Amino acid sequence: MSRVAIVGAGAVGATTAHDLAAAGVDVTLFEREPIDWDGTATPSRTPADAASARAAGVVYDAYAEDIDAALGARSLERFRAFDDTRGFRFHDCPYAICVREGDTERAEATRRAAERMRSHGRPVETVAPDTFGDWFPTLVADDLAVTAVADNAGWADTADYVAAMVGEARAAGVTVRDETPVTLSDATTLTVADESRSFDAVVVAAGAHTARLCEAAGVDLAAVPYRVQALTTCVDTGGPNVAATERTDAATTGRTAPAASEPHPGPMWYDATAGTYARPHPEGLLVGDGTVPKPADPAEWRREADDWFQTDALAVARERLHGSVQSTTDAWAGVCTATPDGDPLLGRVTEGLYVATGWQGHGFMRSPAHAELLATRVAADINDDPDPPATLDGVLAAFDPTRFPADVTVEVREGMLVEERDPQT
Repeated sequence: MSRVAIVGAGAVGATTAHDLAAAGVDVTLFEREPIDWDGTATPSRTPADAASARAAGVVYDAYAEDIDAALGARSLERFRAFDDTRGFRFHDCPYAICVREGDTERAEATRRAAERMRSHGRPVETVAPDTFGDWFPTLVADDLAVTAVADNAGWADTADYVAAMVGEARAAGVTVRDETPVTLSDATTLTVADESRSFDAVVVAAGAHTARLCEAAGVDLAAVPYRVQALTTCVDTGGPNVAATERTDAATTGRTAPAASEPHPGPMWYDATAGTYARPHPEGLLVGDGTVPKPADPAEWRREADDWFQTDALAVARERLHGSVQSTTDAWAGVCTATPDGDPLLGRVTEGLYVATGWQGHGFMRSPAHAELLATRVAADINDDPDPPATLDGVLAAFDPTRFPADVTVEVREGMLVEERDPQT
């Protein structure tokens, strides 16, 4: 049986491990942080400092590029299939892009992007502000120029997903080695506790640490870590509200305002003018972005959210929501990884060595599909499959981790920007 090592037990690493084990591969999953177990095969705690645990958990397929849209749809399909697995829950919830009056350039870009999303079969509607306000009366709409609403979307607790996938991977036969930092001696050899171990293939899915780990094997990746931030808050809606999934006769259908410990009943939304997004959260509302546009040291970075971010994020939430937005209940920072073109580095970098990084803040939402792609590629390579899936090479070519020259410049930018790029083919 072929032997594969996966470095990093986040959303991508754990899902890749599960998918490879399901394909009959002998997999060892290495994680430098501790994983606590509840006495069964399900973790009660996953690495709290990892990128996946600090991610927002927003999921949608509303992409203007064909490959991104297809992979977003596949991730949603898999998230829904994993729903109710080992405590993981996926919550269907519309996602809305909002552009304010006076922001003409973004408004036009949003209209064009929504049209391209529809051309790829994505259920996205461009909605007038008054209609938007009727659909979602918990949101302020009278200052908006245009909105685009994606119905195929939802949110999830990211730590719960990782715990479920690590548990599923272990149940499928994956050997999980937590509290086990590793280094690469070469493409297929890991140094583990001063001992060299060779594998048929190695997958590095270690988030912001991926580039550093690969340097030891002589591989340079065009990926730069940077900080992003999020917070949670309660919202006192002060009256009847309409759940995000109940759009029919929205102006007259109401329900009792949620308690402080319940998710906010509105949709997920991204205020493109302010550069801030929000989604329902078990404590009320999660609000985020707070991109710090400069490189961050993946080993030494500020885990707490900055005061300026908390002030700005709460201000946007108060402008966008009806009701009273309370003070912060929790706030934190995470690390994302940027690439020169905003697309991930996914696939083989040299014989036997594969990487997964560079999602520009979209890693969790695409993790089930990207892990599936990566696992299929690795399994086909180590088994010398003469007839791998026809779409595999074409899709992975767009994310080829060797596509950039060694001296390429990487600009850190907000991951959710509404912008237009050359279509992927």
